[in-house]
Amino acid sequence: MNKPVVAIVGRPNVGKSTLFNRIVGNRVSIVEDKPSITRDRLYSDTEWLGRPFLLVDTGGIELDADTELKDKMRYQAQVAIDEAEIILFVVDIREGLTATDREVANFLRQSNKDVIVVANKAENHEQAEMDKYDFYELGFEEIYLISAQHGLGTGDLLDQVIDYFPEHEEDDYAQDAIKVSIIGRPNVGKSSLVNKILGQKRVIVSDIAGTTRDAIDTYFEHEEKDYVIIDTAGIRRKGKVNLGVERYSVIRSLKAIDRSDIALMVIDATEGMTEQDKKVAGYAHEAGKGIVLVVNKWDLVEKDGRTMNRYLKEIRHEAKFLNYAPVTFVSALTGKRVLEVLEIANYVAEQHARRVDTSVLNSVIEEATLMFEPPANKQGKRLKIYYGTQPRVKPPTFVMFVNNPELINFSYRRYLKNQLRKSFGFEGTPIKIIVRERS
Repeated sequence: MNKPVVAIVGRPNVGKSTLFNRIVGNRVSIVEDKPSITRDRLYSDTEWLGRPFLLVDTGGIELDADTELKDKMRYQAQVAIDEAEIILFVVDIREGLTATDREVANFLRQSNKDVIVVANKAENHEQAEMDKYDFYELGFEEIYLISAQHGLGTGDLLDQVIDYFPEHEEDDYAQDAIKVSIIGRPNVGKSSLVNKILGQKRVIVSDIAGTTRDAIDTYFEHEEKDYVIIDTAGIRRKGKVNLGVERYSVIRSLKAIDRSDIALMVIDATEGMTEQDKKVAGYAHEAGKGIVLVVNKWDLVEKDGRTMNRYLKEIRHEAKFLNYAPVTFVSALTGKRVLEVLEIANYVAEQHARRVDTSVLNSVIEEATLMFEPPANKQGKRLKIYYGTQPRVKPPTFVMFVNNPELINFSYRRYLKNQLRKSFGFEGTPIKIIVRERS
């Protein structure tokens, strides 16, 4: 599913980050009463009334006589316009309409995006009702009065936001096509890998990190299987994400992961598994996507008889949460083992969509509880699993009905997942276990 992107824009110190935190429900964005605190873009998956979306908090658009103000303003506003389906244009109702607000509005009015003016800091509702009419000068139909700090009016605002979401948004591909996203940091060889798989120069290959700005879909067939490859822009470490286009390429990559079934996580063999690699793969893991770890540039590594085993051991140590993901070592430059990537992706796709017979599932659960007794609380009350079902695939999701969901701990949940993998495979795919009390 391609989640809508909602961007929060506006000049500094109008409460954008406070609104972001209010909607997300966590204090993710730094909030301080100083202009330009939010230097980098923050994003978070969130939802309202069961409708998921990607929320983006942007840095403030600032007028400063000592800088190239209008160019900077146009650049930042245009990036937000390009990437978001819906724009929340935040203004300060207490300070009133400013010249900067008018400048931002000039850019937003030229877009075909839905823009909602959010008049923040409206704790004094009666006064705000009178003051809001000044903001109709900006040329937008809707102005919502809120107090992000106190949560006033944010529910009504979100009701309006989700009204703009499309009811259903499906990609126009064959139903059984395997959608594969190519993810990873810039300059690890994602575009080269795509080109080698396709046998043609479908995308630009360059040594300059971040060349691929957009997600590019390529539909093709291989050995009577239909595939869609979604090549994404590279995801940089946070400290190096300092240009608007590159910052927003992260959003494109996350959207591509959301649309895919399988994520090929490309790792640079000359650098090994980095912290940013783990964060990128972690997003795909949390999104429930099948994952293949592709160690590229293997031709540049000096090898002996144990090099591959050492690399594999290091990867497993660095990313324990991906112990289910197969690892393959390739060279996109020479083409070595590149086509094996498709074979592995196809196998992982089968595991990702695997459904288990209910009777067999419950036999495995029963045997698992006999082998390793379920946990008990301090009062001696022990967890009892009555039965389990598998309501969903992609990823395989199991619901287990128990006497008390609070009795299951992380260790036993992990044990059950391991037993499911031991019995049914599920290589390359996360497994979700939902525990419910039997009514």
